[in-house]
Amino acid sequence: MGTFCSVIKFENLQEVKRLCHWGPIIALGVIAICSTMAMIDSVLWYWPLHTTGGSMNFIMLINWTVMILYNYFNAMFVGPGFVPLGWKPENSQDSMYLQYCKVCQAYKAPRSHHCRKCNRCVMKMDHHCPWINNCCGYQNHASFTLFLLLAPLGCIHAAFIFVMTMYTQLYNRLSFGWNTVKIDMSAARRDPLPIIPFGLAAFAATLFALGLALGTTIAVGMLFFIQMKIILRNKTSIESWIEEKAKDRIQYYQLDEVFVFPYDMGSRWKNFKQVFTWSGVPKGDGLDWPIREGCHQYSLTIEQLKQKADKRVRSVQYKVIEDYSGTCCPLNRGVKTFFTSPCTEEPRIRLQKGEFILATRGLRYWLYGDKILDDSIKEGVSRIRGWFPRNCVEKCPCDAETDQAPEGEKKHR
Repeated sequence: MGTFCSVIKFENLQEVKRLCHWGPIIALGVIAICSTMAMIDSVLWYWPLHTTGGSMNFIMLINWTVMILYNYFNAMFVGPGFVPLGWKPENSQDSMYLQYCKVCQAYKAPRSHHCRKCNRCVMKMDHHCPWINNCCGYQNHASFTLFLLLAPLGCIHAAFIFVMTMYTQLYNRLSFGWNTVKIDMSAARRDPLPIIPFGLAAFAATLFALGLALGTTIAVGMLFFIQMKIILRNKTSIESWIEEKAKDRIQYYQLDEVFVFPYDMGSRWKNFKQVFTWSGVPKGDGLDWPIREGCHQYSLTIEQLKQKADKRVRSVQYKVIEDYSGTCCPLNRGVKTFFTSPCTEEPRIRLQKGEFILATRGLRYWLYGDKILDDSIKEGVSRIRGWFPRNCVEKCPCDAETDQAPEGEKKHR
């Protein structure tokens, strides 16, 4: 109930402006089209309300729509939770383990990161999602993940209604010849006749809605599995990249140490309960976090400071081995790369074979970084930064990286 009130009573009416963005407009448009067409098809042509099954089916469709919209607006308007402006740890000595944000004029609490879109330090930041026009983090991680679960389930139900509607309405209208297939849209299937006949316009609208429902099921379903994977490990996408760079740092310097992620509670169920609770309010306050035995409260932030001091692991250098056109969802880079394209407004960068790039963070199939420019094109050109597929680059060997890089690129190391 407290979460519901926080949605109705906006802390700031300016939050409504989040709806005026291409992400929410597209997302709400897809929800509206699929839910509306599913209800129309069900009531008029497939499963009328005067039957028990039709009534239950209609109630289920409304239930899917309400739950999807509730969690969607929760994720958007409740937000991830921001580190208070001017925040600093209670123990002043702990500030030596934390990074300072000049924009927020505050120390970055453990697991928090500054978002350039929101212009605030976000508690337990996972990513900035354009579809909700807000960050996914501490307060809205559960609502965002539930939205990713409910949207495909609702679309599967809607897709079933669309397929059955077209099947029942077109079954007696198809006639097959030797070289042709004819559809008689004037033939009726149901008795009594529906109020509105299933004509060509209804067929086209149903077919279009079916395409949206199937596309949403695949795309959003993939995002749900990605989110559940990191939730069961009690990580975020950013923290997964920090952990990867930590292992790279230890391997490069051949250190006698093992990096242990401090927030993994040791079991998937305990990690799950860190995000999902019966009250709907996540555990903790977003500033202090429970840690596993043997770890320090600031283990992750200390690792970040080490990586920041070590320029070699701050940006891992890669060499481009295959051209990349810079498209958002490249079909020629593989199915997994296509369906796991980052949902962000950050650009993709065009790459050509033989170029070098410094990656600062990444996902399983994508990396984010800056292209290393030659001195001949560097003047008057700002740095080129964006996402690119992992499978079009290879990591430069640590012991031979200075030998492989051109003279104009050596000084960037």
